[in-house]
Amino acid sequence: MRKPYVLLLGLLVLLLGLFPGLTAAPAHAADNGGWSVYPVASKVAARPYFYLSADPGQTLTDQVAVQNRTGGPLTFRLYAADAYNTARDGGFAVRTLNERMSGVGAWAKPASPRISVPAHRTVTVPFTLHVPEGAEPGDHPGAIVALDEHVDPGSGRLALGVRRAVGARVYLRVGGPTLPALSVGQVHISHHQPLIPGLGAGTATVSYTLHNTGNVTLDPKVELRVRGLFGRTLLDRELTRVPSELLPGQRVRLTETWRGAPQLDRGEVTLTASAPGTRQSASAAFLALPWLVVALVCVAGVAAGALLVRARRRRARRSARVRPSPRVRPTPSRPRSSPSARH
Repeated sequence: MRKPYVLLLGLLVLLLGLFPGLTAAPAHAADNGGWSVYPVASKVAARPYFYLSADPGQTLTDQVAVQNRTGGPLTFRLYAADAYNTARDGGFAVRTLNERMSGVGAWAKPASPRISVPAHRTVTVPFTLHVPEGAEPGDHPGAIVALDEHVDPGSGRLALGVRRAVGARVYLRVGGPTLPALSVGQVHISHHQPLIPGLGAGTATVSYTLHNTGNVTLDPKVELRVRGLFGRTLLDRELTRVPSELLPGQRVRLTETWRGAPQLDRGEVTLTASAPGTRQSASAAFLALPWLVVALVCVAGVAAGALLVRARRRRARRSARVRPSPRVRPTPSRPRSSPSARH
């Protein structure tokens, strides 16, 4: 029986640096150590990515280079793909070959969908990109992807195979009005208290959602501010675990760990997300309690209430025993009438 294979394009990182000791490639070429994919250099300089602009109805032409850095020939499936932000950390990723495309993935067509690249050689492939009439203005990110047709055998009991891919990013802007818009919401805070209050620091996890509701790629900045009772400032900092490229229409769920969170307090968490031309805030209230102490107090209260009820019942029974029974007065009997004498 043929083993199942999984196309793990979503897990393939589009590496942007050079690997020391390997054959040189253009700076910032997408590379996985086995092969590189990058734009063919222009007459002016090398390009790290494809930066393209077009109006609806316009057709562009360009070239992509695929460099084999291994000692044997490689065969690739070449295709265009739309880009998106991963749910895990908001990283830049591209759609797989069989997914539905609506932007660059549907508009760009390589001249050769399948290529063979000899060992330590580079093959250049032209492609066209036709922006249809009525295309939405703004940014349409994507990539030109080289998918290795060889399937690496997997390991373990599942015996899943892996197909690797590398893509050169495409940043396409379609002419028309641009609108930067960013929203932040669904703010939630969860506390993680030590079992015994005072022994160890408390921590909290703040989770929230960033949503690019505009039509241009944003580099968002997020500020976290926490206020406690009486307006005390508990935390005020700019978050660093934020995607540097939040693509149009994309939504990501992010978390931030707050170490040293109070174990007994009440306040409000406020997140402010901003980018050039847009700014929005969202808040959520929180209540931090040492739950072990609360549980012990509740148990003690229940126990005290049970003892009080029991004591009242005992007093009621004792009172019933001591209380004398009421006297019963005898009912007076009626005298019998004597029979009248007969004459």
